[in-house]
Amino acid sequence: MADYILFEEPTGYALFKVNLKPEEVGSRLKEVQSAANDLAKLGKMIELVSFSPFKGAAEALENANLISEGIMSDYLRDFLDLNLPKKGKDKVSLGISDKNLGQSIKDVFQQVDTVSNEATQDLLRGVRQFGLKLLKGLDEGDLERAQLGLGHAYSRSKVKFSTTKNDNHIIQAIAIVDQLDKDINVYAMRVKEWYGWHFPELKQFVSDNHDYAKLVTIIEDKSTLSESKIHDLAAVVNDDEATAQQIIQASKTSMGQDLSENDMECVLEFAQRVVEITEFRAELFAYLVSKMHHVAPNLSELIGEVVGARLISHAGSLVNLSKYPASTVQILGAEKALFRALKTKGNTPKYGLIYHSSFIGRANQKNKGRISRFLANKCSIASRIDSFAEEPSNVFGQVLKQQMEERLQFFETGKPPMKNTDAMNSALARINVDVDIDIDDDDEDEDAEDADASTMSVDTGKKEKKDKKEKKEKKEKKDKKDKKRKHDDDKKDKKKKKHDH
Repeated sequence: MADYILFEEPTGYALFKVNLKPEEVGSRLKEVQSAANDLAKLGKMIELVSFSPFKGAAEALENANLISEGIMSDYLRDFLDLNLPKKGKDKVSLGISDKNLGQSIKDVFQQVDTVSNEATQDLLRGVRQFGLKLLKGLDEGDLERAQLGLGHAYSRSKVKFSTTKNDNHIIQAIAIVDQLDKDINVYAMRVKEWYGWHFPELKQFVSDNHDYAKLVTIIEDKSTLSESKIHDLAAVVNDDEATAQQIIQASKTSMGQDLSENDMECVLEFAQRVVEITEFRAELFAYLVSKMHHVAPNLSELIGEVVGARLISHAGSLVNLSKYPASTVQILGAEKALFRALKTKGNTPKYGLIYHSSFIGRANQKNKGRISRFLANKCSIASRIDSFAEEPSNVFGQVLKQQMEERLQFFETGKPPMKNTDAMNSALARINVDVDIDIDDDDEDEDAEDADASTMSVDTGKKEKKDKKEKKEKKEKKDKKDKKRKHDDDKKDKKKKKHDH
């Protein structure tokens, strides 16, 4: 059991002395638990040493933020220095509610040992329950008002300084865009099936779902379609009056059945909703693009807004994505395939969400894995720059994208791409920053690969010939051994037969 207990209140700090002896803890643990609900028992176990109230709400919020991070404030240090016993032969044990705060207290007060066990938590629970009776100088309702005010202020500060407040909009936007894509496909299919009973020939003139739904709202009943709507129809089909004229002609010879006025009204209302949802999806996508260029400009420039937004969403935030190594970024989104491969001891996936990047699509089948590894490396660099840069800029993204283009050309032509040091220095020169560049191990591996790659294509033919020669020699040696073994077996059989006779 601790000698003293520190209690953090929204109104200030309180220090209680524990009257229980350390050797009595084991036998009186149940008594400590019951004392948390009995003021008379609790008053015999602990004694108030000092209570130091905060000067205002700002000081209370400052101390609450520091305690949540496990840091001892100057106010708390002065309070403990004033009320705890000075240095002596025996150390003083101090009961606290947060273990993270213990190390900060030990660093300042060498004679103090912090304790946060079950008995300490029981006593603190009792103090919290009967705080108004134990702490002198407080009126009825002071603790409740202080708790409510500090709770609101603490929550506001956490939201205000949240590292995910910007990229949270990206996460929500890309989730809605993906959901709308699925919904629009389903709704458009329903529109085509429903309106197809009335005008089945219309779908051969337009393939886009949005354009089809818009044409339905313009045509309405095919029997009323006339030349007066040719300009409205042409506006939907890329100003092609010939196609608009064909639609009008097809409506006159259509094999579809007529719909009642009530049925037609439902179809047109549903088609109008599909048009509105599709237009909202386009507006939301434009918002996502602008937000990505503001929050993660380098990642957007390198891999595109949609794939970049999906990476941020899957990681949880841009900061989380920047903390991932390149090997994790490479397979982000392919966790099921990875764990299945590890379980079955098969081949692990080469890419996850970054598969949708145009760079991997343009690479040859044999180079897709190498391109995905290189792209994940560059995405990791871009996300870290976006996450920790003071001013947003897409200069590094442009340079990293140029490296990707050169790497694709290297696999086709063998021309070595730009080195990482040169690429970063050129980007820094464009934004007028002069710093020394430290190359990561992954980057050094890529540079080494670039240095050796120029000789790779030359040595490939020699290596294949050498492998064939080695295989041929191994086969000849194996044949010789088999012949010799067979000859020895025949010799033994002859000797055995001779001996038997």
